[in-house]
Amino acid sequence: MNKYIVFLGLLMLAFTSCQFSEHIYLNEDGTGKMEFKFDGSEIMQMGGEKSAENSKVIDSTFTFKEIFEAKKDSVALLSKAERQNIKAIENITVHMLTNEKEKTFTMEISTAFKRADELKNMFKALDIMGRLNAKGKTRLNDPTNPFSTLADGGNTDLSFSFKKGIFKRKVKILDAELQEKATDSLGPLAAMFANSKYKVNYHLPRRAKSVSNDKALFSADGKTVIIEYGLIDFMKNPELMNLEIVLED
Repeated sequence: MNKYIVFLGLLMLAFTSCQFSEHIYLNEDGTGKMEFKFDGSEIMQMGGEKSAENSKVIDSTFTFKEIFEAKKDSVALLSKAERQNIKAIENITVHMLTNEKEKTFTMEISTAFKRADELKNMFKALDIMGRLNAKGKTRLNDPTNPFSTLADGGNTDLSFSFKKGIFKRKVKILDAELQEKATDSLGPLAAMFANSKYKVNYHLPRRAKSVSNDKALFSADGKTVIIEYGLIDFMKNPELMNLEIVLED
């Protein structure tokens, strides 16, 4: 089984079974880097014992462009708009490390951005990855994929901005009834998501003067803001992630 198929399979397991952390590294000029980290070691712990001879270690780095080339038949099943959007996410990088003997699985997905409004491309990318794995059969706002909730063109309008020392993350639900139906359709999956956490980490070029979320934690130097959400809470109400961070002058 090649590394791309392994990645897509583990990514979908990660959606339902592990802890997520989102990191945004923001520079003064508005450029930066976004990174998702997945720790799915719990998934590995559920597997049976592997002998040292048969256990596998995968330590691989590749880009989404390579995945799209390897899965071109599945790409062809995506909508025309999604195929056009693929160019914007080709350079996203994946570092995947699995060790069957030690029962560990970690994955980092990262991309650089020139403007804060490009950040939403990462959510679009993760949603598309989910549909490649399902051969185009899933849909936007798919309740089995947490990132579909925020994908551009789904049931939310997601935007980021960084202007005059103010960083904003805005999420607006477009259809409350549709959102409720999507959440209700989770069924038994809701229990799987119940223990998963979604932690965001904003690494800032200057100290934060104020943060709109009163649950925010700060690093000792005041330049990192950390907020943890229950994954199921954010899936039910994405607007919980609305945020405004004002930096010191």
